[in-house]
Amino acid sequence: MSVLARGAIGAPVSRLEAVEKVTGAARYAVEHGADGVAHAVLVGATIARGEVLSVGAERALALRGVRAVLWHGNAPPLHEVSDGELNVLQSPRVAYRGQIVAGVVADTLELARQAADALEVKYAAEEHDVVLRADHPGLYKPEKVNPSFPTDTEDGDFDAEFAASPVRVDCTYETPAFHNNPMEPHATTASWEGERLVLYDSTQGASSVAETVAKAFGLEAGVVRVISPHVGGGFGSKGTPRPHVILAVMAAREVGRPVRLPVTRQQMFQVTGYRTPTIQRLRLGAEPDGRLRAIAHDVIEQTSTVKEFAEQTAVPTRMMYAASARRTTHRLVRLDVPTPSWMRAPGECPGMYALEAAMDELASACGVDPVELRIHNEPELDPETGRRFSSRGLVACLREGAERFGWAGRDPTPGARRDGAWLVGTGVAASTYPARRRPSQARARREADGRYVVGLAAADIGTGARTALAQIAADALEVELDQVRMEVGDSALPRAPLAGGSMGIASWGSAVVKACRELRARMIESPDGPVEVEVDTTPEVEGDEPLARHGFGAQFIEARVNAETGEIRIPRALGVFAVGRIINAKTARSQLIGGMTMGIGMALHEESLIDRAFGDYLNHDLAGYHVPACADIDDLEVAWVSEEDPHVNPMGAKGIGEIGIVGTAAAVTAAVHHATGLRLRRLPLTPEKVLPALADDRP
Repeated sequence: MSVLARGAIGAPVSRLEAVEKVTGAARYAVEHGADGVAHAVLVGATIARGEVLSVGAERALALRGVRAVLWHGNAPPLHEVSDGELNVLQSPRVAYRGQIVAGVVADTLELARQAADALEVKYAAEEHDVVLRADHPGLYKPEKVNPSFPTDTEDGDFDAEFAASPVRVDCTYETPAFHNNPMEPHATTASWEGERLVLYDSTQGASSVAETVAKAFGLEAGVVRVISPHVGGGFGSKGTPRPHVILAVMAAREVGRPVRLPVTRQQMFQVTGYRTPTIQRLRLGAEPDGRLRAIAHDVIEQTSTVKEFAEQTAVPTRMMYAASARRTTHRLVRLDVPTPSWMRAPGECPGMYALEAAMDELASACGVDPVELRIHNEPELDPETGRRFSSRGLVACLREGAERFGWAGRDPTPGARRDGAWLVGTGVAASTYPARRRPSQARARREADGRYVVGLAAADIGTGARTALAQIAADALEVELDQVRMEVGDSALPRAPLAGGSMGIASWGSAVVKACRELRARMIESPDGPVEVEVDTTPEVEGDEPLARHGFGAQFIEARVNAETGEIRIPRALGVFAVGRIINAKTARSQLIGGMTMGIGMALHEESLIDRAFGDYLNHDLAGYHVPACADIDDLEVAWVSEEDPHVNPMGAKGIGEIGIVGTAAAVTAAVHHATGLRLRRLPLTPEKVLPALADDRP
């Protein structure tokens, strides 16, 4: 697989749409104009389990300007729906609090909200169960974990190797539910034009939304067009269509007008996905020098009663470190809760938190430096598959990070540094994420004026994808960047996979390179006038050599813990990554910093708290669900090591959208242990957890 010559690729280019965004010209899902647009509001269940007996709509419909009330008694039947969460208003059953039980359409958003409040919904409530616990009687083994990994794996005799290991770590780590909170809430504007449907949607994948909606409403392929030029973040929650999209389409057909449906911040905690809470037991058996003999990672998670989703939490443990005996398991329980879904770095994020926290405990037990411990356990081949790595830069990241961070001067003794009331410590953790790509199509053409237009249905969710693709196109065409115009975010363009799994640029960029190279060849045959080509990378992707393809990184954290208040501050953080060729140095730095910031939030702030009595999340807004603010992030820097990998794609690039969050939380907990001597194994490390532990630790 050839790698592009250096040119536009690698340059720190500002986003091509920057002026549009800062001036407000960039339009998002609820900002696209539509003549006679009506407004819809979704109504969520106020019970966590049971049935809707009736929906009294008389008071709502009596309000002037209210156009429709939809509920399971009058909603049109859907056709092919494989996702239970999208089976909107098709049954009286309530599977979780907040599930859509009605939709109201009115001339204004305020009136729609008033009408929603006027509905009289009667229920037959049933006893619900919303709490994940390790001894739950409903635990079962799913057939697979996301997206299609084996549920359990075993290699060697773990029990025998663990029992024979001179040093053993056996610890359980817990993470709470985490909710995606993109800046732009989920929203859809739906407009029927005869039997054709146009959606302005906030999505990570216009092509997949168009296909899913067409199937749900029994439409021919190509009848649905999804337009999404700008998306204000997603973090995985916009990777698949959510129930409000179906309701918006229903409502638009019902009233014969375009309908705009925004999801409120509070409703996002109910109907747009979240990361499952986890209970993870890690067992590591090692020689006194820290070399691993046995690894076991057992995971307990939750799913809903309407759809199974099993996060692949233990999967990274299968390939991260060498050991002669390895075991991983996943177990689920169906609860009366919304369905968990993708959240930035699913699997790797919670799984590597527990694995890397356990590795830090092993380093302490063996008296081995945490950086050197990881280097000691570096595998030559992928331990899971036996395949060689396309490239593996973990050791380079650890070495480079240690030098930049000043790790060599670290006193390994916990609690050795103090600055007044502040206990000071440092920690390290490794990170990894798969370097995937999927088949994609793309179109490239030369205009009459000699400029170039390159288009595909890729999604720019705020990452700078539009700009990076233009850089790739310019290099492949061997022209200046300002001669290329990118068209993205429209399902009418050539089909493209979603922006997720850190595979967007790898997948789309491969198609852009192929299209641009074929265009150049055509231009030789037709040197004058417009020329256009359209390509599909399915043959190339399906023909990829079977290698282990992953990005790697190392995060270094300094933590200050206030011995009097339990407050934790992170004055210094560094991430070093081996992620192939960097396409855009400016936007890459932004993505990696964003990921690490989110990892710090995971460690210290973020936690969705469920109320057992009414079965819903208590802190369902940004006042109660705490994410890092500028004051929480001080000196955070990222860097990358040079890594040439011609095996991943024509650009030699690996995904960077998710690897930054992976490992960061474990580095924070390691730094807190180094500062205090405490092992806190349940996230987040809030003052109410830290302070009592500090008090218990005092003589």
